[in-house]
Amino acid sequence: MVIEEKKLSIFERYLTLWVLLCIIGGIILGKLAPGVAVRLDAMSIYQVSIPIAICLFFMMYPIMVKIDFAEVVQAAKTPKPVALTLFINWAVKPFTMYLIASFFLGHLFKGYLPGTEIIKGGQTVELWRSYVSGAILLGIAPCTAMVLMWSYLAKGNDGLTLVMVAINSLTMLVLYAPLGGFLLGVNAMPIPWRTILFSVAVYVALPLVSGYLSRKWLIKSRGLEWFNHEFLHLLTPISISALLATLVLLFSFKGEIILNNPFTILWIAIPLFIQTVFIFTLGYGLARLLKLPYADAAPAAMIGASNHFEVAIATATMLFGLSSGAALATVVGVLIEVPVMLTLVKFCLKTQHRFGR
Repeated sequence: MVIEEKKLSIFERYLTLWVLLCIIGGIILGKLAPGVAVRLDAMSIYQVSIPIAICLFFMMYPIMVKIDFAEVVQAAKTPKPVALTLFINWAVKPFTMYLIASFFLGHLFKGYLPGTEIIKGGQTVELWRSYVSGAILLGIAPCTAMVLMWSYLAKGNDGLTLVMVAINSLTMLVLYAPLGGFLLGVNAMPIPWRTILFSVAVYVALPLVSGYLSRKWLIKSRGLEWFNHEFLHLLTPISISALLATLVLLFSFKGEIILNNPFTILWIAIPLFIQTVFIFTLGYGLARLLKLPYADAAPAAMIGASNHFEVAIATATMLFGLSSGAALATVVGVLIEVPVMLTLVKFCLKTQHRFGR
């Protein structure tokens, strides 16, 4: 895929604002019609909410259909940035996310996050552990969507970014479930292995396969130019709209907790922000030590710093329920994503002279 736009779309540029409006709308919905979200979430098969599953599929499909997996073969020509990205995303990021979130939410802010909650399956867990679980699910989901735009805005290597996105999407099929199960177990949360594996199949494999097959068919029947300029143009509003609809339902459940503890989102946002800056700094610094050109260094650092929050929200909802603290924590990741990443883009542009060509 070649990114033609010179700037973020209105949906992407104001994503933080849309999320804030969803928080307000969800809280109002929860107050005025508390049974709506409950009835929708009750429409389920094997504990999978059908309305939420539909929304989450339309969040994921537009991301996957943009990826040209034929580009993966190009990775052999630029092994260092790909190896750096895989190392940070899968050997470092999940574990630092767990450690940072546990320190802040399980120790430093624990007194501000009192109480327990009943998650899907009827088990009672400490609320702070639920928030840490949401952070874990963010930490094991490297970005495969917005990083395409972050790389473009930072004047990075778009071709290399696409290769890394494709490789990370394939890697998620293998590592997401075992890493998630291991870290959730360390966090003393229940590990429904069947549900974790099913979530990977539904929210990663299904859109991945659907995107690959439909991309191939559409390009063959209508041409690459139509696909890039017409079809893809329609998908971003669909993806963001599905995300926002899910968030309204989520906050209709969480409204009472937020009103009673208005600083909850702040406490969750702090470790997520620190993790994002740390991972970016590590990736950017290692890229310079490896003497990568700036165009490769910027996307290599950003793909780890940014999170695939669509998968994280989907998995948290399926594992622990729409009303869980884990689901709320993944949404906070959406809330801070755009402003933080835009700041890092500006930092990259100001420091690009420090890298070789």
